[in-house]
Amino acid sequence: MAPASRITVSALVKKPVAHVWKIWTAPAHIMQWCAASDDWHCPAAANDLRTGGTFSSTMAARDGSSSFTFGGVYDDVQLHQRIAYTMGDGRTCEVLFTEEGGKTRVVESFDAEAQHSVEMQQAGWQAILDRFKKHAEAQP
Repeated sequence: MAPASRITVSALVKKPVAHVWKIWTAPAHIMQWCAASDDWHCPAAANDLRTGGTFSSTMAARDGSSSFTFGGVYDDVQLHQRIAYTMGDGRTCEVLFTEEGGKTRVVESFDAEAQHSVEMQQAGWQAILDRFKKHAEAQP
């Protein structure tokens, strides 16, 4: 079996690392930004942010036509630096938080899945990351 393609998305958030980390990991905030488009939302999120801890986010169409739960187990959590996890289907993801002159670079790299094109997956994850950036920058 061929190795999975790896997809990377990134954003530069105009806030310090500690702020970005809080917005990324707090369920109340996750529910505000974790959707790829305005016709979807995240009505529920849970996060046990520690190595071996689990997380889940419910993604749902606003019209009620579809929903699914995205989740997994944390493989490594390094405060304000790195989150690595394995998704429910066995794919892995790494999120790096790097300070750049008072701003924070968020870089997310994950294994592609076989159901959708790499381009579609990259566009969807980038859209979610862009929503995260907008939400994080709007928070005091």
